[in-house]
Amino acid sequence: MAKVSMNVNGKKVSADVEDRTLLVHYLREAQGLTGTHVGCDTSQCGACVVHVNGKAVKSCTMLAAQAEGATVTTIEGLANGNELHPVQAAFREHHGLQCGFCTPGMIMAAVDMIERHGANLDEATIRHELEGNICRCTGYHNIVKAIKAAADQMAGLRTAAE
Repeated sequence: MAKVSMNVNGKKVSADVEDRTLLVHYLREAQGLTGTHVGCDTSQCGACVVHVNGKAVKSCTMLAAQAEGATVTTIEGLANGNELHPVQAAFREHHGLQCGFCTPGMIMAAVDMIERHGANLDEATIRHELEGNICRCTGYHNIVKAIKAAADQMAGLRTAAE
């Protein structure tokens, strides 16, 4: 057993876990954050994407012990109280979800993508960046539209703040 401590969604947490505990299981079981989904357990689907120290990570490929001391953000940590994150709002507005299973991972991947590319995102880049996230319901059209809309909105917010 190992004791792991990290900052999850702005809160310092710690727990004793088996050495082989994956970060996704630590978040879901030890922290009760079930928005991060377990899809394939082989890093193919992207349903488990979270941010570790500001970068998108498939949490089914990382041990909880590897996140020792890290800052982890899950889908539950994106909204500001009752105000959705711009990517969450865009997914809702542009119907970027159907069953919702892949949605948390898609949103977390999209936030990372927008942070790295800003308003320079075009449809081809978005589709390329989403290759590690599988959606079996939507056909991706509205997901791509939502991500582009969020990127444009977030770029506008940055410009207005400057």
